Amino acid sequence: MSAAPAPEPVLFEKVLSAVPRGERLRLCLQCGTCSGICPYGFAMEFPPQSMIAELRAEEESRLLESDSVWLCMSCHSCACACPKQIPLTSGLMTTLKTELMLRGKVPVELQGALENAFRYGNALGASPRKRADWAQGLEVPVMASYRQPVDVLWFVGDYGSFHPRLQGISRDFAKLLKALDVKYGILGPEEVSDGDSQRLAGEPGLFETLAKKNSQALKKYRFQQIVTGDPHAYNALKNEYPLLGISYPIQHVTQFLAERLAQLKPLLKQEVKARVAYHDPCYLGRVNGIYEEPRALLKAIPGVELVEMPHERETSLCCGGGGGGMWLDGFTWEKAHARTTEWRVREALSVGAEILAVACPYEPPRFEDAAKSVEEPNRLAVRDIAELLVASLGPSGE
Repeated sequence: MSAAPAPEPVLFEKVLSAVPRGERLRLCLQCGTCSGICPYGFAMEFPPQSMIAELRAEEESRLLESDSVWLCMSCHSCACACPKQIPLTSGLMTTLKTELMLRGKVPVELQGALENAFRYGNALGASPRKRADWAQGLEVPVMASYRQPVDVLWFVGDYGSFHPRLQGISRDFAKLLKALDVKYGILGPEEVSDGDSQRLAGEPGLFETLAKKNSQALKKYRFQQIVTGDPHAYNALKNEYPLLGISYPIQHVTQFLAERLAQLKPLLKQEVKARVAYHDPCYLGRVNGIYEEPRALLKAIPGVELVEMPHERETSLCCGGGGGGMWLDGFTWEKAHARTTEWRVREALSVGAEILAVACPYEPPRFEDAAKSVEEPNRLAVRDIAELLVASLGPSGE
């Protein structure tokens, strides 16, 4: 009597069924493109190509004994470059992170951020009641007290609400909305984290909990569209929330402002005389294809000379903050002894940039820290596009 065939490994089946097109994992050519393009592939015990090989060889236990997958920043480079279009980021990496979560193999830094998001609704562990404190003195309408229909519901996000460096950028965007005479409001204390980074870090349950809380708040108010400065919030609201039945028109602030350039450009009267390199955020550019709008805004600023770095658009280097990386700097440095932010700062300096322009709240503090540790500290300034636009506003637009 012949022996029954061995069943497919349970984890492999989980990965295959995790996302649409998951079956494409079986088509892997083992070409190594994914591992070669991965920012931290050199430091992983099992880079993406090896992970697939281990699953196919039914060596799941070896794979789950390794902490390699936590070096994945969910930057989407591997999936973008894969010749077979295998959903490596959302299928393979995120599912493996979830599996390690279930086994309690989570770096302490990350665990603290996830617990904060569950308890406080934000990864920073800040009081939800203080979410709108950054707006004091700016007459920013909070929907719970404003209670009128608005054209724009501004989803500020965790870092734009609580991080001292990013609060200034939020204030600048509020000034731009005022200059453009936009009728808008924010959720304030009713807003919680968009959950995208938590999802990419292997916590789909926490993501759903946060998404549903935001949905309950959004349902209370009337607005035409949502605008956010956070590419991860944009990605969640555009691509992930609809899978939960939560769907609203959504734009990133660079899209929103670029559509209003005819109105905005006459207000940009002050020169910002500088050579500027723009960093494409992973979840604005590579994942969602928004490349031209940020550049159009920068080109509209008098005095700006826009230059491109060696890695731009689809090949942009990851800042290392996505997929839980924002909360894993200590772990990443221990494993890789390298930071992608420092590589990016050196690229900006290599093309003679004086300013590195960004469009994601994860990036200003990360790149500013990196700029202090490269060969020529303090030579490169890091500015969000909203900051540069406000610097160019004339007195009538302030």
